[in-house]
Amino acid sequence: MRLGPSRPRRGACAMLLVLLLAVGCDGGGAADGKSGTPGADQAGDIVLASGRDVTGKGGIRQQLIEEWNDEQKRKGSDRRARLVELPGSADRQRSQLLGALQSGGAEYDVVNLDVTWVPEFAAAGLVQPLPDGLVDDDVIPSVAATARWADKLYAVPFNSDVGLLFYRRDYLKGVGITNTELGKDTAWSVVQQLIGALDGAKKKPDAYEKGWTAQLDASYEGLTVNGIEAFASAAGPLSLTDKEGRYAGSVDDLKAGLDELRSRTQAAYTLPDAVHSDEAATLTDFSAGRTAFLRHWPYAYRTLHQSLSEEQLAVAPLPGRAVLGGQNLAVAARSRRSTGAQDLIRFLTSRMSERCLLDAGFAATRKSAYEDDNLTCEAAKPPGQATASPTGERTDRMPRDAQGRPAYARGTLLPALEKAVQRPRTPLYGAFTQTFTAQLARLQGTKPPSDLQLAEDLHKALRRALPPE
Repeated sequence: MRLGPSRPRRGACAMLLVLLLAVGCDGGGAADGKSGTPGADQAGDIVLASGRDVTGKGGIRQQLIEEWNDEQKRKGSDRRARLVELPGSADRQRSQLLGALQSGGAEYDVVNLDVTWVPEFAAAGLVQPLPDGLVDDDVIPSVAATARWADKLYAVPFNSDVGLLFYRRDYLKGVGITNTELGKDTAWSVVQQLIGALDGAKKKPDAYEKGWTAQLDASYEGLTVNGIEAFASAAGPLSLTDKEGRYAGSVDDLKAGLDELRSRTQAAYTLPDAVHSDEAATLTDFSAGRTAFLRHWPYAYRTLHQSLSEEQLAVAPLPGRAVLGGQNLAVAARSRRSTGAQDLIRFLTSRMSERCLLDAGFAATRKSAYEDDNLTCEAAKPPGQATASPTGERTDRMPRDAQGRPAYARGTLLPALEKAVQRPRTPLYGAFTQTFTAQLARLQGTKPPSDLQLAEDLHKALRRALPPE
């Protein structure tokens, strides 16, 4: 199977982590080098550093912080919080946070970490252990597990993510398929059969080119995510690392995963541009009608419904196993305002805040956001108001249930989150993903190796990147 030409991987060098681990455990002092009492708040804003908010400028994260600030005013407190959005890709944001927290060059109190970064930042001493009570039984268990490392809580789930399957209901109906509802147990072979029906139809949709697209670009995390989903689907609840983050896979497991990945991405089904595509590119291709199926994250539900109706667009759990994504809030080890930082995190991850995040298009981390019909968002503008048109018309066209939640949230999104798997958990995740993607990229060459050869090579490479002892 050929996926197309490969491109070099971007990302921080794994050696940076080694240096950080060697010197990064003195994080109890103040960011400016002055002494400070751990846990005691000092003057100044509580600064939260985060990546881009997919709900847009003035989006839900900023609205929640403004609500917390208003609450502090009502209490007579001088605490205030401020959001700093980091530019660039996830790899670039990770590098910025690593450098800033190690050097003290930026006084960040709270950092919004990708779920895969938690072991790395915890092991490097860059974030503080937190009270276990910050994550309670209402948090979805699979999501709660992303916040811990070495039996300690280092972060609190803020918003989650999971791979989903979006598809064009109207395309399927157009070729005579009457049952267009894909359930939670739909197998990948069923999706391939539906693609076959589309490809074999006498009259195809005008823009249609291939069955599906996914984020298969080898230069960033997309290929790792799709690879882990295929591997976990083939080998069951697969873990390539042990509880210490060391490599624990086998050649047989890797070979089964590679066979599944080949099946999913063979040229007969996959848009050729997928090998160069990230989230934005796949969203554009699917929106333009070039494919009937799309693997994407929950925020695409809101985005796609701005141009596609319920009669055209549907969403289902990803066949097999889907990977968890999302971000967790952690307190910087050098923060001089750790008590206030924890209070801010408690508010931002509360039941009400999680309902607000869900209403805005994020995947909430708490079960109550999906199941409690008496829980409403009282801290944000009505859905769509933040991006209203100049005429005042609401621009949000996302379908909603009777309680105002995204229509797919309870029946599709929540079960997908509960069933999802994590990527390998290790402080050396950067080394893992770079090694994993570099090997999988060989599938994109003109003469790809056999599954057995690639499995053996990947096994050796991962043993070097994540030594088993």
